[in-house]
Amino acid sequence: MDVMQLIQSLIWLLAGVGVFIVGMNFLGDALERSAGDGMKRLLGKISNNRFSGVGIGAGVTAIIQSSSATSVMVIGLVNAGVMTLLQATPIIMGANIGTTITGVLVALKNDYFNMLMYLFAFAGVMMGFAKSQKIKLAGSLMSGLGLIFVGLDIMSSEQAFKNQQVMDMFTAIFEVVNFPLLMILIGVVFTALIQSSSAATGVVITMVGTGVLDLDLALFIVLGANIGTCVTALLASVGANANSKRVALIHFTFNCIGTVVFTAIVWIFKAPFVNMLTSFFPGEDPMSLQMRVSVFHVIFNVTTTILLLPFVKQLVKYSQTVIKDKKENTESHTLHYVDERLFTTPAVALMQVKKEIDRMFSLVEENIIYSFDSMENTDPKNAEKVASNESEIDFINSGLTNYLIKLSAFVEPKDEKIIGGYFHVLNDLERIGDHAENFHEIGAEMKGKGLIFSDIAKDDIQKMHTLISRMTVIAKDAFENLNANGLAELSALEQQVDEIKKELTASHFARLAEGNCNLAVSPYYSSAVLGLERVADHLVNVGYSIVDPVGSQE
Repeated sequence: MDVMQLIQSLIWLLAGVGVFIVGMNFLGDALERSAGDGMKRLLGKISNNRFSGVGIGAGVTAIIQSSSATSVMVIGLVNAGVMTLLQATPIIMGANIGTTITGVLVALKNDYFNMLMYLFAFAGVMMGFAKSQKIKLAGSLMSGLGLIFVGLDIMSSEQAFKNQQVMDMFTAIFEVVNFPLLMILIGVVFTALIQSSSAATGVVITMVGTGVLDLDLALFIVLGANIGTCVTALLASVGANANSKRVALIHFTFNCIGTVVFTAIVWIFKAPFVNMLTSFFPGEDPMSLQMRVSVFHVIFNVTTTILLLPFVKQLVKYSQTVIKDKKENTESHTLHYVDERLFTTPAVALMQVKKEIDRMFSLVEENIIYSFDSMENTDPKNAEKVASNESEIDFINSGLTNYLIKLSAFVEPKDEKIIGGYFHVLNDLERIGDHAENFHEIGAEMKGKGLIFSDIAKDDIQKMHTLISRMTVIAKDAFENLNANGLAELSALEQQVDEIKKELTASHFARLAEGNCNLAVSPYYSSAVLGLERVADHLVNVGYSIVDPVGSQE
């Protein structure tokens, strides 16, 4: 045996695996970027319907080409409280179905198809030099798809799997480990190392196509790969809440049950099962051999889903029994909708950021209501609520700012403006919250000093308050629902507030000059009117952020 030649062939083989994985990552990233809005729409349809959950899981995984990435994303959504265990479980099942697409693509390769893919890879790289982001994205898709088949062709070349010494080596190895449970273990370990069941299955399909690995042994490695892919999700659940750990456990349990069932079937009925696959794709050409493995992968995941989908509630109950809830500190502030695990899918992370800002806006709206009431009636309950909300508003502002800074490293250039806009909205909402707190403090201080506004002053402030309340409704609807229909009214109301502020200030000084106003109340009145005018400015910025990141009305 020529040891040096064997080493060179193994290096060539590893290079092929590497190019294949890089191609998959390229393709997955490009698909995710091009279908980010589609993924948002899919996830926006999350419900308790288990069939739609399977469809969502399969669809998302088909987009990002990785069941592991989908599992990590689901763990992030569950950890953020956006998704329940009952909703997450069918999505995990669907993800296993979505990941079989890669195996089918790999099995379809032949000489002519490979030549086309080589052209795709070259054209994609050339398109990467274009100025247009759309052309660059299309180039990433083409180069990713092309590199997958370049890697597969390298693996199946005379320098790699088809090298006689390499074939003899693997044949000798599989003769030693020719036992189903050992083959499953190989599949588990290999997939856990490369963290991609699609890549592991692709390598197995190529080995079968080149004659290095027999079909009956390959089936057990594929089964092991489905367990090995759970490692990524299990690692992602570390440090997450109990429900997130349960998602990872359900994913692991689901694949283990499927593997046990199919191991028994293939082990006991090996000959008829292999004959069945052979009858689907007769012939001994590479494509027929490869399609048998890829079809088995599809049958395994679809059948396991059909078997276990009726038992979703039982799987959830089992996970809750194994992983107990920990007593958590309910007093500490938390971000409800975002999770750093979602950085793997930036489009989804941005969607969750918006939900968190929507929650912040609701707290700001509450504080505006409570604080105005405080200027007339200093109810202690109002004081507690305003203080609690303001603390939460400040926390969300700080937490989301840090989150967006980290997220900005993962988003596409087109989403950078959205992140910039969110920074401005956070700042505006935080400032409105501060003004609301000031309104409350005005009422508290005046009560402490035994001061009250005159009826005229109360009417003046109420007039501005009415306009501000209407502006809050319009701005909130505009931002939450991306509804630009009310922006013209929002702008007109803000101009009204400016005019009223000027009128009230002038009339206030006139009353002071005439001695018709309590001088001790004057600073509080002026502060309230000025604060209301500033709130109007910030509300306009928030509303117009949906058409311009900095809230400009131009």
